[in-house]
Amino acid sequence: MKKYNLSSLAVLFISFVSLAQNREIPIDTIVTTYHTTTIKGKNVNYQAQTGTQPVWDKNGKPIATLFYTYYKRTDLKSNPERPLLFSFNGGPGSASVWMHLAYTGPKILNIDEEGYPVQPYGYKSNPNSILDVADIVFINPVNTAYSRIIDYDGKKEDGKTFFGINEDISYLAEWLTTFVSRKQRWESPKYLIGESYGGTRVMGLSAALQERQWMYINGVIMVSPADYKVIRVGGPVSSAINLPYYAAAAWHHKKLSPQLQQKDLTEMLPEVEDFAINDLIPALAKGGFIQQEERSEIASKMSLYSGLSEKVILQNNLDISTSFFWKELLREEGKTIGRLDSRYLGIDRKDAGMRPDYSAELTSWLHSFTPAINHYIQKELNFKTDIKYNMFGPVRPWNNDNDNTREDLRRAMAENPYMKVLFQSGYYDGATTYFNAKYTMWQVDPSGKMKDRFYFEGYRSGHMMYLRNEDLIKANEDIRTFLKNTAAKGKPAKYE
Repeated sequence: MKKYNLSSLAVLFISFVSLAQNREIPIDTIVTTYHTTTIKGKNVNYQAQTGTQPVWDKNGKPIATLFYTYYKRTDLKSNPERPLLFSFNGGPGSASVWMHLAYTGPKILNIDEEGYPVQPYGYKSNPNSILDVADIVFINPVNTAYSRIIDYDGKKEDGKTFFGINEDISYLAEWLTTFVSRKQRWESPKYLIGESYGGTRVMGLSAALQERQWMYINGVIMVSPADYKVIRVGGPVSSAINLPYYAAAAWHHKKLSPQLQQKDLTEMLPEVEDFAINDLIPALAKGGFIQQEERSEIASKMSLYSGLSEKVILQNNLDISTSFFWKELLREEGKTIGRLDSRYLGIDRKDAGMRPDYSAELTSWLHSFTPAINHYIQKELNFKTDIKYNMFGPVRPWNNDNDNTREDLRRAMAENPYMKVLFQSGYYDGATTYFNAKYTMWQVDPSGKMKDRFYFEGYRSGHMMYLRNEDLIKANEDIRTFLKNTAAKGKPAKYE
């Protein structure tokens, strides 16, 4: 047995003690690394700034810190016309990992062509990243990724300061203003991109930045947006506009009649959309007072378009919930379909029931995203911390009161003739359906005076449509086109 003298033991003890430290994130720090990649066949040199920036209270005291990654191209001359994108994911409570490491950033997951995880987990260069035409900052709201509420003078804010639609918008608008000043980007054309709940967030931020921070935005990009004026509200409109998604999912799984199945997806869907708006909404509005003959006719058409039986549709009073659809469509095959991407299949404990046991697509995505983002930040971006990276952070309860974000977007567009909006949705998204996004787009401006400033693009995948390689290429190209279409080009911001 090896022996140690007292002095050696003392040194050993001191060494162990010196390793002990509080597990906390730096309030204000930055790590800078330099990289080269190939985008659309051309070399692109860029700088990655990874760090934290404080959120301050009204007295200038730091109450939280947000973790971010800022990508800036370095092989071009200084150009005040180069766009800057602020990128948010949703949840609420989701980190910016999804679009960061699978869509617009310089790296993407090691996944197959359709988006399914493969081992070894990791990442690779993204040949379709928009970094060739714009700089990007990926932002993580409080309690997501490494962002945290912090102690100051022995005090700590509670979640009510941050966790709500309007609270979230308010502190993020302030944070973005500081970021733009620090990075000297006031001259740049600026864009907001938000996925899922991030759609609600960027609708609200568009007005908050203009009206409270005097920062005007050239464009807003809504990726699979969640609009809480429709989602989970219930009623005829909320129910009826799910039917085109049902048709898309049923078409993918070959559950439609031959007359519809033989049509291409985008050839078939307009017919379903027309039925949903012009027939199904009025029928559902009649409730229990609908005539039996009309009830039967509507159920028959819904069965034709959804792949579900007339019997099941009538048993549900023509009102089919999305969760029931995910369980019912492939019930006879003993499978469920995914919520966020209905191409994915799951297996439940029982075939009986009203909803799936779990979200098949989300478990699949967490397979590949979690190890990749942790490895990427520490190894490639060289940001070291013992803090846990929250893929989904604790942000509940979330205050949904006074949601005026749809009107915020309309007002911001009216105030700013430059501003345009791009909607991007996957046809197989059952959480924030593509037709829900279209409906939101139609409702933003009831006057119709700004409808030529809205664009919609659909993709043959789900909520994170960019996981499918074909859609990754198209979606990034659609953003490039949008940036080009929203460039000021010396034209004054005014109405003719």
